[in-house]
Amino acid sequence: MTSSRRKLPPLNALRAFEVSGRRLSFRAAAEELGVTQGAVAQQVRALEEHLGQALFQRLPRGLALTSQGASYLTEVTRAFDTLGDATGRLLERPDTVTISVTPTFAAKLLIPRLAELNAALPGVELRTVATEALCDFERDQVDIAIRLTCPPFSSGLEARLLFHQELVAVASPHLVKELPLPLSPEQIGAFPLLHDSQGHWPLFLRTGGKLPGAVFNQTTLALDAALAGQGIALACRAFVAGDLKAGRLVQVAEESMIKEPSYFLVRKRSSLPRAQRDAVWDWCVDRLSLAGG
Repeated sequence: MTSSRRKLPPLNALRAFEVSGRRLSFRAAAEELGVTQGAVAQQVRALEEHLGQALFQRLPRGLALTSQGASYLTEVTRAFDTLGDATGRLLERPDTVTISVTPTFAAKLLIPRLAELNAALPGVELRTVATEALCDFERDQVDIAIRLTCPPFSSGLEARLLFHQELVAVASPHLVKELPLPLSPEQIGAFPLLHDSQGHWPLFLRTGGKLPGAVFNQTTLALDAALAGQGIALACRAFVAGDLKAGRLVQVAEESMIKEPSYFLVRKRSSLPRAQRDAVWDWCVDRLSLAGG
């Protein structure tokens, strides 16, 4: 792909050829492009030299495409149409901001606040991509990402700490029933433990080896199981704060544990201002940050 792109003629020459081919006149092409007739003729001549073959027959009154020119015009016109369509779609939705977050962050913090975000930023359409995979801002066309990560960050990225990962053990109040809280590590170990992909239970309970219990690839699934009374889950306090406040979950261990890495808001540094992206960034800093400044 890179090799073929290096063979491409200059865009201005292709544009001059495409308009001249449609109009079959350098003069008419010059009028459409807003340049001189001589400039169009020069661009087309440069293109023919680049390709090593004639694209037009110069007639006393206008132009005629050669067979090679006619075939080439069809493909070049299609390419310009594709570019025009892509640009049109982009301009139709200039206020879309794409944010990449982990599934648990999306389910527990972002989605419950979407109505609030829409009210605060009515002109912005937020596109949410929930994935655990690291994003490439250019390849994935992502404006902002929220990730469990740690500094240092490359000079091309801007990052803002949202909150540290404070792990707490939680369960449905129906599971622990009348037992006095907090529970001891031995009491916690007697219940079914719900594991996520991070596997912090052995560290939290200060025990070695593998602990039994259901394993989920996402923390949000382990929390759903905890809400359903299936066992005790270990999760970041930020993700369960709402359920704890509402009484849907209770903290069953007195201790919590701060575990690196932390949750950061990240974006690519850019010298080009973009009001919509900056507005979403500022909203995230204001509404999702628990870092205390």
